[in-house]
Amino acid sequence: MDDLALLLDAAREAGELAGKLRRQGLEIEYKAGNSPVTNADLAADRLLKERLLTARPNYGWLSEETADDPARLAQQRIFVVDPIDGTRAFLNDRPWWAVSVAVVDGERPVTGVVFAPEVGETYAAHAGQGATLDGEAIRVGGRETLEACRMAGDPNLFRHPSWPTPWPEMQVEARNSTAYRMCLVAGGQFDAAVAPVAKHDWDLAAADLIATEAGAFVGDHHGQTFRYNRPKPVQASLVCCAPALTPLILDRVRHIGSAN
Repeated sequence: MDDLALLLDAAREAGELAGKLRRQGLEIEYKAGNSPVTNADLAADRLLKERLLTARPNYGWLSEETADDPARLAQQRIFVVDPIDGTRAFLNDRPWWAVSVAVVDGERPVTGVVFAPEVGETYAAHAGQGATLDGEAIRVGGRETLEACRMAGDPNLFRHPSWPTPWPEMQVEARNSTAYRMCLVAGGQFDAAVAPVAKHDWDLAAADLIATEAGAFVGDHHGQTFRYNRPKPVQASLVCCAPALTPLILDRVRHIGSAN
């Protein structure tokens, strides 16, 4: 079984398990920073780790719900996993959560799957082979102006008075899962997703590949693409957008650079 088929099977199994456990009633705890974690997050993480590392014992491992082992830094290939991206949506019975699984080779993802069980969508990509939604090729939209564009993000963020250059009127809609937001851009349902705060590798890796393969720009507020499997698995911010919007968005967010 190749890596993409392996990720597809494992992500779908983990998503089905998470949904089953939610229907049975969740056990909820809170991590540092008041971030919720449920028994479904942990069970899906265990399932993914068992399935994936049994099939690829020579790969390293990085997951939101597993203590980080620096031994991963010596591995050429690692799995980068978020068993439930969008836990708050998952907790509140909103559909915008996803299982995000990637293979990173060196510092870049080469295979990625984002499975959103509640909306029945499976996004996937392998480096150099394009991106798909439920097996059909997808491509980023061709939006060239920010005015009236569809932005996946927090509406309050874009209305905040602290922006040096106010954002124009846009159709801003919240989607809890970072990975799912990026996939919506990849498929052309949204034109951009912007988060001017730090994001972890497991939030980004699979969707980074999917969006990039679909023709989107993916990087930070400096316009730098992401590098993965480094000692600190954190990226400064997220800009994911249609190519023509890239300079327009970067012009508005570059000022936050030194803060991150």
